[in-house]
Amino acid sequence: MKFSVTIPSYKSRYLKEAIESIVTQTYENWELVIVDDCSPENLYDIVAPFLSDSRIRYYRNKKNCGAVDVVDNWNICLEYCTGEYVICIGDDDRLKQCCLEEYRKLIEKYPGLEIYHARTEIIDENSAPKFLQEERPEWESALSLLWNRWDNRENQYIGDFCYDTQALRRNGGYYKLPLAWGSDDISAVRAATSKGIANTLIPCFEYRQNSQTITSSKNARTKLEATLASHKWFMGFIKGLDVDCLSDRDKERFMTINTVCKTYYYKSLGKNCADDLRGNPFRIPFWYRSLAVFGFSPLLFLKWYIKSVCNVITGK
Repeated sequence: MKFSVTIPSYKSRYLKEAIESIVTQTYENWELVIVDDCSPENLYDIVAPFLSDSRIRYYRNKKNCGAVDVVDNWNICLEYCTGEYVICIGDDDRLKQCCLEEYRKLIEKYPGLEIYHARTEIIDENSAPKFLQEERPEWESALSLLWNRWDNRENQYIGDFCYDTQALRRNGGYYKLPLAWGSDDISAVRAATSKGIANTLIPCFEYRQNSQTITSSKNARTKLEATLASHKWFMGFIKGLDVDCLSDRDKERFMTINTVCKTYYYKSLGKNCADDLRGNPFRIPFWYRSLAVFGFSPLLFLKWYIKSVCNVITGK
């Protein structure tokens, strides 16, 4: 089987590390597709030494997609892929050497799925490990994936996932939301809906937390709009489930899924609010006016405001 690894690129700082993590894979049947999003930085000079390997291809967009429309570049990368399976990683992330080999084993054990997941290790700006993503069942349903994401999982990224390329294309590519805020969650659940998802039990992917990631963007309004759009999509997904076809365990999850969803939704909104107010307490009027639009209550707003003040005091 052939894997397509894509790197939608804009930043130069860690790009060489990202490329090297593909070149050193123990499994060798892969291609690397790098799409430069019309970056002002000279990405080509970083990529050029690797282009002697025919498995590596470099493209440059004529027009910048930008952070808000970053999913467009994910899907441009997808258009160039020729492998049966595709993995999209950030230009600051890395695959562990065993990643593609572990995916090969997982796919052979669970053939025919539209999506597979690699356990992820979060690293810092200096590549030091910070923490390890929780261990997941080797196979789980889409509802299990969603439930656990909402119930107790804080970290999930687009690079965690390996998709069946043709199935992803049939679904219209990666699901687009502004800043890709929730795009990874919806894309994964959509792919897992019919056949579920299989997970590696050992770490295979490294996600880098740093100040330059889109996740760290201070665009609070756009994040709010994306969170609301994501919430509406998942409500539609839940309403469309055929409960009679669910396993007994999924039927139990279904009984309380709306409560868990609401809690996760408010938690996401609250984090955006607290982070924004921590940086600029003068935005209180904006957040208060947003109450009706985003379904906040004055009590929740007060709670998030107090949290933002406490974060400033403690320096968190």
